Amino acid sequence: MQHLVSPVGIVRSCFKEKFAIPRQPHLAPAARGVLELLPPFDQGEAVQGLEQVSHVWLLFLFHQALEDKPRLKVRPPRLGGNQSVGVFSTRATHRPNGIGQSVVRLEKVEAGRLYLSGIDLLDGTPVLDIKPYVPYADSVTEAHNAMADAPPALIPVSWQDAALQQAQVHGLRLNEPLVALIEQCLAQDPRPAYQQPGPERRYGARFWDLDVHWHYPAPGQICVLDVQLATQG
Repeated sequence: MQHLVSPVGIVRSCFKEKFAIPRQPHLAPAARGVLELLPPFDQGEAVQGLEQVSHVWLLFLFHQALEDKPRLKVRPPRLGGNQSVGVFSTRATHRPNGIGQSVVRLEKVEAGRLYLSGIDLLDGTPVLDIKPYVPYADSVTEAHNAMADAPPALIPVSWQDAALQQAQVHGLRLNEPLVALIEQCLAQDPRPAYQQPGPERRYGARFWDLDVHWHYPAPGQICVLDVQLATQG
């Protein structure tokens, strides 16, 4: 049995590539975006009443990780990327139908647009459905998960003086909490766990219209090197 589904909207996100996106929602509260609703859901009727809600569930497609052949086992980053477990025991992006879900904060509601924060969604992500978060039903106080029983440990993030100035200037231009966004994302150490880079190796990711570069001056430390307008192409 097969079913056809169509997006109800597209996310315009601060994350322009997959690398350095938080592995769960809410780990970077400064990560913001807009969900642009598609016809016929871009009318005010579709979101009437949603202004009473603080958080929403988004069901979406991992549109850059869709696969023809389903995987039975995956290697989740939480386990270092070198240990295989069953796909249904993880939230890995490689899913049988490419469907993901996230709880995100709803900042503002407009006809045709939902303003979001704490997102973990790539720019251009198709959203299949939106549902209000219901605290008494969705929060299970006695729940446990031995594989992921606590948030990932954070590592310290420092800045070269010029990089911090660049981020502050661009943050004002974008009217976005750019310094906080970069620090919150990098503090979770986006590199694959099996890599042990020396200080000479540079990493980079794109936030909004900016390329951010950093390195590891010592194990367990990150230093932001520069924040520059992204080059096209």
